Amino acid sequence: MKLGTKNKLALTLSAVMALGCSLPSMANNLQGGVTKTKIQDQRTYLQKHPVVKKAAVGAGVGTAAGALTGLISGKGMMRGAAIGAGTGAGVGMLQSSKTLKQHPVASKVATGTVVGLGLGLAANKGGHNTKKRVATTTGIGAALGLGAGLLKNEFQ
Repeated sequence: MKLGTKNKLALTLSAVMALGCSLPSMANNLQGGVTKTKIQDQRTYLQKHPVVKKAAVGAGVGTAAGALTGLISGKGMMRGAAIGAGTGAGVGMLQSSKTLKQHPVASKVATGTVVGLGLGLAANKGGHNTKKRVATTTGIGAALGLGAGLLKNEFQ
């Protein structure tokens, strides 16, 4: 089939018309914007950081226990409170440890050791056999922690 000049012209004109009709629809400009919204975290500092919370609570409880130990032993209430605060913060850190949560008996032994050390330091102030007495109370604390850990593990 051979196209004549008129047919070629008509075919070209119809193609240009079809393209011309579709060009304005393709030429639409699109505009838009992007916004970024940041959601504010309404939690408190201690809610965001549970390890800090456990250490703070432990320090509070340790302060009270250390002050009472220092008062009863006559070695100084403020000294006992300071030692108890450090001990309590250490116990709080031990209780928030992910590794020790997997090993409950070791966790109890570590907690008992730290508590025994804190009590031994708060109750003994320098003098003859201080190191020996502190080591003894630390060992007793570790033994109590081991016993508590094994009993708790046994009765679960």
